[in-house]
Amino acid sequence: MTHPHLHVVDHPLIQAKLTTLRSEDTPVEDFRRLLREIAALLAFAVTQDMATVPREIRTPLAPMTGCKMARPIVLVPILRAGLGLLEGMLHLFPRATVGHIGMYRDETTLLPQHYYAKTPPNLAEGEVVLIDPMLATGQSAAAAVSELKNRGASHIRLLCLVAAPEGVEAMRTAHPEVPIYVAAVDAGLNERGYIVPGLGDAGDRFFGT
Repeated sequence: MTHPHLHVVDHPLIQAKLTTLRSEDTPVEDFRRLLREIAALLAFAVTQDMATVPREIRTPLAPMTGCKMARPIVLVPILRAGLGLLEGMLHLFPRATVGHIGMYRDETTLLPQHYYAKTPPNLAEGEVVLIDPMLATGQSAAAAVSELKNRGASHIRLLCLVAAPEGVEAMRTAHPEVPIYVAAVDAGLNERGYIVPGLGDAGDRFFGT
């Protein structure tokens, strides 16, 4: 597995929280809290090389030149599981605009089925962060990136909790220029297309279904 823009955020705090998140004994309220916390921590990694421009301000003591983000941030969760990461990201980016892409996986073919897309008007000018907890087969993420490109997005990053090598490879093939930020790359997929060891179905665990 190779990807020129794969970033595994191997921070001890993230890894400790991810371990608890993975555990089948973690109740839904803790799962939701941990998902928010990990999302906020991953947000630092996904934004670390975003461009800034100068901003002139005055402190209580003197004028100075600081900076601000060069482009607006647009967060796009893949429904429904991506919503679990959205809240943690919005804590850090309260002015971010939010789009939504609705996809579900056909359990027989394992291919994504697209059913909804709504994006904000500043999509084309924004730094777009596509959010999905699991990068399993990679088909949903690749299709979502294609949808965003068709709608005018040109600065796209993918943020996930856990990836499988198969998903990373699918993204490398479909969109090799898109950076991927993950907390872990696991061993692979089982016969049902779930990441192993993974953490189960992130959407079911987040929504209690």
